[in-house]
Amino acid sequence: MTVEEPTMNEPPRPDEDEVHLFVERMAMAFADVGFPRMAARVLFAVMSADEPLTAGEIGERLGVSAAAVSGAVRYLTQFAMLVREPVKGSRRDRYRMPDNPWYEATITKTTLYKNFIDIAGGGVEALHGRSTPAGERVAEMRDFFLFVQEEVEALGDRWRARRAATGHARPAD
Repeated sequence: MTVEEPTMNEPPRPDEDEVHLFVERMAMAFADVGFPRMAARVLFAVMSADEPLTAGEIGERLGVSAAAVSGAVRYLTQFAMLVREPVKGSRRDRYRMPDNPWYEATITKTTLYKNFIDIAGGGVEALHGRSTPAGERVAEMRDFFLFVQEEVEALGDRWRARRAATGHARPAD
């Protein structure tokens, strides 16, 4: 299939077969590292759309029912990978990507690390600090998550600078 040549007022239209291949390949790559497969398919179907999509439209693009999409959009909205917006005058919602989903899903979730750090800290106390092999292992885990949290925060600062420098950031960001 070839891409149709746009007229003067029309933007170019993507090759639907190539877009479908992109969506499925990215979904498989994400599934290979533990991301739920349907959620990955939905994420990349929405990412590859120029406008927000309803669950029915997502299902059409993926060849699945809107019901199959519902769990995936719920999962993705919990992790700030999709934004749900109501359709005026309808009971339906549309889903779109947030402006900076990779940052939102990765960098801003440092509360996950804080939770690990806090729980591990309690484990270190319960195991009498580093005076036992078990206490040392748990202390090392706590220290690792503390290190990761600090690095992720620094990484976020560097990403915002790079994003602005490469023109991805909008003035409102």
